[in-house]
Amino acid sequence: MIATILLSIGIVFLAELGDKSQLMALTFALRYRWWVVLGGIATATALVHVLSVAVGHFLGAALPTTAIALVAALMFLGVGLWTLRENLDESAGDEPNPPRSSKAPYFVVLSAFLLAELGDRTMFATAALATDNNWFAVWLGSTLGMVAADALAIAVGIVIGKHLPERAIGLAAGLLFLYFGAATLLAAVLPDLGLLLGAAFALIAPAIAGAVLLSRRARRRPVIDREDTALSATTPRRSQV
Repeated sequence: MIATILLSIGIVFLAELGDKSQLMALTFALRYRWWVVLGGIATATALVHVLSVAVGHFLGAALPTTAIALVAALMFLGVGLWTLRENLDESAGDEPNPPRSSKAPYFVVLSAFLLAELGDRTMFATAALATDNNWFAVWLGSTLGMVAADALAIAVGIVIGKHLPERAIGLAAGLLFLYFGAATLLAAVLPDLGLLLGAAFALIAPAIAGAVLLSRRARRRPVIDREDTALSATTPRRSQV
């Protein structure tokens, strides 16, 4: 059983290196507290891998991966647009923002990883392992392996986040989620497109969003400059003593 746990940890950890799950974990770590992100990832991973070992060990059946991928793509696009809109609203004023609750980010991370991992290669690897090994050992090892890989990405996100402004982090996170959503949507709708072409076409969504952000910022800057000029003109100067 210990050998199965170690085997599952190694396979899933290596499969997650450079995968979109690590990029998602890094993106979430740039935006939310690390323990909230890790908790959401651990919960989603445990749930998904319970299903995968059940599929591999008890059922031997496949899931409707195309429908799941479409739902995941729509969720990524929605999270990306929500993040961008949130940062645009914050940039409209100079008032300090109230502290964010940790409940909403937890469920955002949980639902995003739950949909992203359904039908992913790690799920199929876990299901394949469960066909010939102890299902509990496979579930435990695969969960630990994925959490460890994503914890590594979270640590990278924490280090990066210390050197970047919060608004830039939010905008980058929104654009990354738009890319994930577009890439997942293209892979589900056009599976024969290929990895490189799919990745290239997926860049169109964040590119368009970035262009819109730049144009809105360019239109807003002259208005802010005029308001600052008018404020400085009406502010009385202090007399020199």
